[in-house]
Amino acid sequence: MSYSLQKMTEQAAREILSWIYPPPYDLYNGEVTEEALQEFAENPYYAICKEGALVGFYCTGYVAQVPIGYLFQAYPEGYLDIGLGMRPDLTGQGQGTSFLQFIMDSIETNQPLRLTVAAFNKRAIALYEKFGFCKVSSFTNANDVEFLIMIREE
Repeated sequence: MSYSLQKMTEQAAREILSWIYPPPYDLYNGEVTEEALQEFAENPYYAICKEGALVGFYCTGYVAQVPIGYLFQAYPEGYLDIGLGMRPDLTGQGQGTSFLQFIMDSIETNQPLRLTVAAFNKRAIALYEKFGFCKVSSFTNANDVEFLIMIREE
């Protein structure tokens, strides 16, 4: 069965914010707070389901950016930023290609795409490169985590 896209609901947002990734991917762990729920409700977040179960999400625009990146001028105009996440128990099992392909097919834009990924996340970087994303810059946050900016010019 294939993926389906659904409007983000509070229930789905709560589930996503409760996901626990193992180290070093725990950088991506969320926390169920009113502020986090409000971010999901007020911004373009989409739930991705498979066989009726929530398996991931994606978002577009400003919310897909790492805020400290602005200090490094990491986000010039002219790109559509995308962010995504897959349920932790599904990562590392070879499902990334079909998951990202579904997201790419769902995004309707004529702008080039941009994403931000932690430099240690080699699995994601390899996947993004497979889809034509190229590293263009990087920055490091206050916790010494390096982030890569990748773009796809199509």
